[in-house]
Amino acid sequence: MAELTADRIIQNFEILGNWEERYRYVIDLGRKLPELDERYKTEDNRVKGCVSNVWMITRVSEGEPATLEFKADSDAHIVRGLVAILLAIYSGKTASEILDVDIRDIFQQLDLERHLSPSRSNGFFSMVERIQNLAKAAA
Repeated sequence: MAELTADRIIQNFEILGNWEERYRYVIDLGRKLPELDERYKTEDNRVKGCVSNVWMITRVSEGEPATLEFKADSDAHIVRGLVAILLAIYSGKTASEILDVDIRDIFQQLDLERHLSPSRSNGFFSMVERIQNLAKAAA
């Protein structure tokens, strides 16, 4: 999924006019997300604040500057798609780049605030908070 970027996702959302098509696109992104190995699906790796189960791990590269690679999974189709979007936005970036991302702007550009349930929106931002906390710890 390395070729997937925030800009590409935003462009694809603009091409897909109606929300039924956009939901299918998000679900398709989730289907393409590699499954997380079962050994990582532990309580320590579970994202708190999500109604669905979401597990997230990170690896910090040894390069200079170090970048963070995220892997995550969920037991819900639409949430797996949201996970794929977040990984496209954040994975492979330095801690400072991660902390500089204006995720609320991207969320608005994708018009997700109007089309996700409040619990899914809360879960989305719980995942963002987890990513940002991991980036702060790595900084």
